[in-house]
Amino acid sequence: MIESRCGTKCSECEYVKKVNCKGCIAINKPFWGENCRVKSCCEDKGLENCGMCEQFPCALLNEFAYDEEEGDNGKRIEHCKIWCNIKKDS
Repeated sequence: MIESRCGTKCSECEYVKKVNCKGCIAINKPFWGENCRVKSCCEDKGLENCGMCEQFPCALLNEFAYDEEEGDNGKRIEHCKIWCNIKKDS
C-alpha cells in the first residue's frame, strides 16, 4: 500500500516507466540525484513514511510538498495521512 517515504504515489508517477524507477522504498539512491532529504530523514528514523513521524508534517516535507517546481500542492501529505490511518486500522 505504501509507495514512498514522502507520500508520492509512485503508481501515478511518470518516472516509473520513463526511467524504470522502482520507488524510493526499493532503491538506495534516487535516479534524480545523490540523495533525497525526505527519504534519508525517514530512513534515518526507521520510519516507513513521513506520516509515522512525531513531527509530521514537518517543515522539510511541507517545503517539498509545496515546492513550485517539484511539489504537488500537498497531495503527498494527504497520502501519508491515509496510509497511516490504514496501518492503524489493520
